[in-house]
Amino acid sequence: MAKVLASEGRGAASPAAPRPVERVIRDVTARGVRMRVLVAGAGNGPALLLIHSFLVSHLEFDDVIDALAQRFHVIAPDLPGFGESEKPSPARYAYGIETFAEAIADLIAAFGVGRAHLVGHAMGAAVAITLAAEHPELVQRLVLEDALCYPFPMSFRMKLPLLPVVGGIVFKQLHGRGMFRSFFREDVFRADATVPLSRVDRHYDLFNAPSARESAHAVMRAVLDARPVVARLTRVTAPTLVVWGRDDRIFPASGAQRLAREISGAMLEIMDAGHSPHEERPEEFVALVTQFLEGKR
Repeated sequence: MAKVLASEGRGAASPAAPRPVERVIRDVTARGVRMRVLVAGAGNGPALLLIHSFLVSHLEFDDVIDALAQRFHVIAPDLPGFGESEKPSPARYAYGIETFAEAIADLIAAFGVGRAHLVGHAMGAAVAITLAAEHPELVQRLVLEDALCYPFPMSFRMKLPLLPVVGGIVFKQLHGRGMFRSFFREDVFRADATVPLSRVDRHYDLFNAPSARESAHAVMRAVLDARPVVARLTRVTAPTLVVWGRDDRIFPASGAQRLAREISGAMLEIMDAGHSPHEERPEEFVALVTQFLEGKR
């Protein structure tokens, strides 16, 4: 049963939000793990789950939550191991895409919304694909943003944490704020992006604890092989919109057209952005997603 912990008050206005909305924080138990969840918008609107990417939390959607909450019942969880959710040891929790998808299924049940729209970013998109394939009865429409799906080129900086022995030491003990900022500045966002540094620092603060680093390292190793995600694409029946940043340095935009072809009837939109279009171009992203979810495109 979801339990209200506290209210964040009214969310700070952003370029994508015509007016602020009340944001409420809840704790929900899913697959035996406590998940921290932000809820915003009218409870009688269509449910919209926002599923975040690797190394971040629901905070990555901060610029679009208020605007989306004008029309939808927004539910934005921190996946297990990330943000302010519980971070169980990998010895007792099988971190990975399938486990996260089942946690989202539990979340939908806990809120009693029946079916929901899903917006998944990168790793979150892989979770959304898996949920839509395994539990089609829970998913109305699907938005996949710069999805973790196909093999992608990895820089030395990305390969380093995966090296035997030394990789775990580097990631769990030596990955400092400077390296963290550099990853977002050089790989996630385009050079002209105006995403606030304070948000990146907040992501780092939530990552910078032994349990969080251990969980993130386990997730990194688990999601490296995305073949199970690819194998599920033909089983996705929900209307789907594929959104991709033209200048994504992590997952090349060439994967966008392939993904749109492999999901029957999927629509495709390439945005003038890097790996995180919803943060770099929030107004455009909200307009695009709203039109699609309301069946206007």
